[in-house]
Amino acid sequence: MILVGTSGWQYRDWRGRFYPDGLPQRLWLEHYAASFATVEVNNAFYRLPERSTFEQWRERTPDDFCVAVKMSRYLTHIRRLRDPEEPVARFLSRATALGDRLGPVLVQLPPTLRADPAALDRVLALFPPEVKVAVEPRHASWWTDETRAVLEKRNAALAWADRKGRPVTPLWRTADWAYLRLHEGRATPRPRYGRAALRSWLDRIDQASPGGGADTYVYFNNDPGGAAIEDAAALARAARRRDLPVTRTP
Repeated sequence: MILVGTSGWQYRDWRGRFYPDGLPQRLWLEHYAASFATVEVNNAFYRLPERSTFEQWRERTPDDFCVAVKMSRYLTHIRRLRDPEEPVARFLSRATALGDRLGPVLVQLPPTLRADPAALDRVLALFPPEVKVAVEPRHASWWTDETRAVLEKRNAALAWADRKGRPVTPLWRTADWAYLRLHEGRATPRPRYGRAALRSWLDRIDQASPGGGADTYVYFNNDPGGAAIEDAAALARAARRRDLPVTRTP
């Protein structure tokens, strides 16, 4: 199954494009969850919400909805993976309030953090087996067999990433599921993705999991002007034309 969504839902310039003009912002999550089956929450990276906020998100979304949550930057950018026990425990003590709505946890590493596979392994070991973890390294030193082996051992997905229609990570399949982040396309109006770029990503997804047999989480992070909404819907339409299973989109 291809699970398609956007990186966040609280964008003011989506009003009138995706959210009806008269819809109060306090009801935007309900409107989003009626149109999409998943979302990636980036806000948690900057300020980890209280457990009660995660509980509210669970209560306000349908049973089939899935929330991917970005790990707090306290672990990745301040601690730089050192002494991970307390940051991971605090994160899980709050995010697990989502219950069965909790999707993958995204661990995005700083672009200046050089490879330390042993430190990454210590972090991944702290997550219970039922919690999926995707890792997005951003320094080229991580692209080694040792890094890949750590991810495979922990069944953690290497987060594939795209900028301007091109992969900026290796296309390793390190888990029995996959995770893709599309940051910025090159089509007009910017930062939209063109049809050729979306077709190429569908080819890669299908090659990694023929027929959509494994879950692939796909999040569009090109939010300005509602580009993420449009591109997520376009990707889903293209997937359906290929008879690939995909979650709902507008």
